[in-house]
Amino acid sequence: MTDKPLITKAARLSVAPMMDWTDRHCRYLHRLLSREALLYTEMVTAPALVRGGALHLLDFNVEEHPVALQLGGSDPKELAEATRLGGAHGYDEINLNVGCPSDRVQSGTFGAVLMKTPDLVAECVSAMNEATPVEITVKCRIGVDDQEPRDVLPDFLEKVSAAGVRRFTIHARKAWLQGLSPKENRDIPPLDYPLVHEMKAAFPDLHLSVNGGVTSLQQAEEFLAAGLDGVMIGRSTYHNPADILLGVDTQVFGKGHRTTAEQTVLDMLPYIENHLAEGGRLHQITRHMLGLFTGRPGARMWRRVLSEGATRDGAGPDLVLQALGHVSDIAA
Repeated sequence: MTDKPLITKAARLSVAPMMDWTDRHCRYLHRLLSREALLYTEMVTAPALVRGGALHLLDFNVEEHPVALQLGGSDPKELAEATRLGGAHGYDEINLNVGCPSDRVQSGTFGAVLMKTPDLVAECVSAMNEATPVEITVKCRIGVDDQEPRDVLPDFLEKVSAAGVRRFTIHARKAWLQGLSPKENRDIPPLDYPLVHEMKAAFPDLHLSVNGGVTSLQQAEEFLAAGLDGVMIGRSTYHNPADILLGVDTQVFGKGHRTTAEQTVLDMLPYIENHLAEGGRLHQITRHMLGLFTGRPGARMWRRVLSEGATRDGAGPDLVLQALGHVSDIAA
């Protein structure tokens, strides 16, 4: 488990929790690209852990540190127990989801709908804090539906921080709980970056990260230079991981580690072999690797070979090396 000052530093650049995307295989890949960035799990619901006993959802590789568990829920006692389980598994941070707008999440009375009940969120994080010494954080929106963000967000931050949360990631868009799909909620509501900067000025003692619409490492550096404490990047990191993560350690953290996309593929091979030996399938890993060479000559053939071959019986490291040859040959 990473101590709090180190996890706070890692939060300068983090990879967003993304359902169906940021599983343990994805996080292992991202960790090879960056030793310093903070990684998040997909959202795991507290009921799945506490009532469903789905403790396998907490599995991760020790190499992933620093890594945070994101929980979804709205029952303080249930969240406290889920937090205790997450802490016992060795996560460096436990994050409460107050931003997801999906219907499935709303029906469970958690996610972005909790922006309407900051007192309940405060009760939840207070119970979570009592359950573990691991730092509790919150990822939220600037508001939902007809709420006025400039009224809602400062009230939310004040009440939840009073309950013991010092670090927030703010997705700089409203969420419309009716009328927009989860996908549309990531694009259609306008971004309000100035509001996030206003919150940093209003709450200078809080660690505030911005999320939403960040598509490049340069953009992330501009947010940091302007005074925000951290930047969380989602889809761009997933679809073009090398472009975002290869420069993070040197440019954001001032560390010397820098690898290449080609070397990362080679470094993935032992991990792939272990996964296959345990009965896994190649495509479960390579689906996260398709964007490694985005924008480079040979990228299309890299994707094609993996997409067409990784689901076949017996597919293994040889297929990955075959796909890599289409990139390396062109580079040579």
